[in-house]
This record gives sequence, structure tokens and C-alpha cells, in this order.
Amino acid sequence: MNDIEEAFHQYFEIVNADTPELYKEAFNLRYRVLCVNNIIPGFNRASYPDELENDKYDNRSTHILLRHRATKIYIGTARLILPDTQCPEKKFPTELHTRFFPGFNLNSSSRRHTAEISRFVMNKAFFRRKNEHGLVPHSIDSKHDPRERRRLPHPMLGLVVRIIQLCAQHNIHYLLASMDTALNRLLGLYGLQLNPIGPSVNYHGIRTPYHVCLFDVLDRIHQNHKEIWELATDHGKFWPEDLTSLRGEKPQLTRNDNARASRVST
Repeated sequence: MNDIEEAFHQYFEIVNADTPELYKEAFNLRYRVLCVNNIIPGFNRASYPDELENDKYDNRSTHILLRHRATKIYIGTARLILPDTQCPEKKFPTELHTRFFPGFNLNSSSRRHTAEISRFVMNKAFFRRKNEHGLVPHSIDSKHDPRERRRLPHPMLGLVVRIIQLCAQHNIHYLLASMDTALNRLLGLYGLQLNPIGPSVNYHGIRTPYHVCLFDVLDRIHQNHKEIWELATDHGKFWPEDLTSLRGEKPQLTRNDNARASRVST
């Protein structure tokens, strides 16, 4: 186990929200962060009298929670909106609420292997600012060795790690997201950034549409952030080090998609 893995697992636990009780935990955390704390515009707490923020996409999503081990408090959640098996052409939220650059679209073959990262929520009230790159749980002793603090990755990394693993389980090769550009820059610290595919729009605040081939992300973190790759793939158990055979099976983007992707990936 590498240094980052050891530090992450010391403080955090990734939980699959796959029971009615855990769904409620995820939806209530979303309610508290999005509706009560109102960190993102457009979420009205009066619309959720049961204090569970949810929508029509939850039924076709897989959900995760991030728990702080010492306190057992759920501090983060996210969902991966999967392709609609009954209607594969059904669009994702990012397609409906943002605009793409000319020439970019999801063709029918790639759509079946595409998922959207959504409701990526961290309870910032649980954290205090440590430095410009990360947040540290209140429960971590302020007198802790600074060298040990540097081992602790940003907690949101746990959500991303599980998303990468879920992609392997659901045969997902491409990811969509509508994000604040600051979050994408933060992901870039670990080589996990996505490529912008359209202009920023006002969609629950200013958001930019993003897209990425997961194989490109895995190759990048394997080359530049080996410890993150080991954490995300569980040392190759979810995704192999050599993706050559999987790339051969990957549905190809259209010619316009490829041209656009080559421009935004640099």
C-alpha cells in the first residue's frame, strides 16, 4: 500500500449507497448542502419537505457516499448517471442544459458506454481550510506532524476513485459532467481533469460541460501520478495497467468528435 492509499484509508471510507437507508443518507446530504447551505443556486428547500433532494435521474444512477472513519459522519456523495438501457438515446442532463462546441456530439455506439458524473457534493462545513490545495477534517489534531498532513489527499479524491471503479463495473468508457472550472482545476492536480466541450453557461451557477475518455485519464495518472492510479484501480484489479486490448473494444467517436477532442485535450 502506497503512502497516499494508507493516508486516505486511515481517514475515509467509500460506501456504496445501495440500500433504502443509504439512499436516504445520500439524498439528505444533498439536501443539506444544496438546499440548506445553498452552495449552488437553483435548489429550493421548500421543494423537499422530506429533506431528501432527489430527481428523475436517481433511478438510473449508482450512488456513493464518503464517510469519515473516526466520526462515522457522511461528508460527501456523488452519483453516476448510467445510460438508459430501455432508451439508449435518452440524453444526459449535461446535453439538455449546456451547449457543446460545433461538431461535438455523442454517437449511438459511444452513448451506450457513457455516464455522467452528477451531484458531486462535499459537506464543507465538516472541514476547515488547511492550505490552497486541500481541506483537513476538524478531527485531525492541529499538532499533527506536518509531514503526515501532506500525505492526506483531498477528500473529494475518494468520490472520484469510486467513480473510476464503478466505470469498470458498468463498462463505462466516457464521462460527462457539468462543473465549475475550479473543480476541474482541482482534479487536474491529480491528473483527473476532464476536457471542456462547450462554453460556460448558467446552469445551477456558471458551469462548463466536460467530457473525457476514461482510458486517457487512466494512462495519464499511471504515468504521472502512480500512487493515485494504484488507489483508483486497486493496483490494477479494476482497470489493468495495459489498456491496449480495451482500447480496441472502445466504441469510436465520430470524425467530428475526434477532431474536437484533439483540440480540447491539449
